[in-house]
Amino acid sequence: MNALASMNAPASACDPAAIVGQLKIWAKELGFSALGVAAIDLAADEAFFLEWLQAGFNGEMGYMSRHGHRRTRPAELIPGTVSCVSVRMDYWPAEAADAQATLADGELAYVSRYALGRDYHKVLRSKLKILCDRVQALVGPIGHRVFTDSAPVLEKALARNAGLGWIGKHTNLIDRDSGSFFFLGEIYLDLALPAAAPSTAHCGTCVACLPACPTGAIVAPYRLDARRCISYLTIELQGAIPLEFRRAIGNRIYGCDDCQLVCPWNKFAKPTAEKDFAVRHGLDHAQLTALFGWSEAQFLEKTAGSPIRRIGYERWLRNVAVALGNAPTTPELLSALAARADHPSPLVREHVHWARAQHA
Repeated sequence: MNALASMNAPASACDPAAIVGQLKIWAKELGFSALGVAAIDLAADEAFFLEWLQAGFNGEMGYMSRHGHRRTRPAELIPGTVSCVSVRMDYWPAEAADAQATLADGELAYVSRYALGRDYHKVLRSKLKILCDRVQALVGPIGHRVFTDSAPVLEKALARNAGLGWIGKHTNLIDRDSGSFFFLGEIYLDLALPAAAPSTAHCGTCVACLPACPTGAIVAPYRLDARRCISYLTIELQGAIPLEFRRAIGNRIYGCDDCQLVCPWNKFAKPTAEKDFAVRHGLDHAQLTALFGWSEAQFLEKTAGSPIRRIGYERWLRNVAVALGNAPTTPELLSALAARADHPSPLVREHVHWARAQHA
């Protein structure tokens, strides 16, 4: 990564507090639900993160440990960084089929609500760049980098420091007025801006998210073992899904929302106003057998511009096969599995074999 260019921006041309106020106005215009400035001292979070890595909770996500301290020390990742602008953008699609009803129907596929529309990386990154352009038009050239889950950035800790919410017991960020169904983005700046007061926690004695996790991935409050998490198993994991988790996965073929769906704060979740996050190709209530019948060309066509594209066709079939193994037995389901029994991929064949055995 390139270091920030120290360009001695004429910050005196505009009061730093006024810059933050203007940023908040622009953020609203661009569709962000909130913006704050974070202090970049993450010493306490660094200790917790290193302990999490030491426990092996990152599983196959080796990239979590490859960057040393650069994830927890913004000025080491991008030299010159003195401030972080953090933003939120709601993604809950109001028009989507009811999440709980979809989870309860074993013949349907459940896709995490964040992945039903366009890839959020592209949406947020373009808007963050517009914010940067406007700041530079206001104060002159500045060194900056934008991030959206795209680099070693401790984004939830920074968002908490920016006053955008607290990290809940399920390890997701929660805002008392908006719940937790939102994306985060960051701008690292070499422009000193006044930091917000960090958010305080409001989970209280509630532990609803812990037993709600189908695979027991929330092993303690604020402690997630990613190796057990359905989002990890269906998205990050490259190989076979461990047998011990297949039944618990149910019909979840891409990600999982269970810990958020039961969170009391999500009664305040705001529907997204971003048209790019609208449901595509009926993936909010699609039949598993129909998705399993997609050819690779269909998969590539229907996931174009979607975060789902990143898992590839082979893992798509793997995930749907597991869900079919958990679905009610029907002639259509048995026929769909039989059609893939001799698939050229050993990974797909093994999961199809398992699924067929569930219906034997």
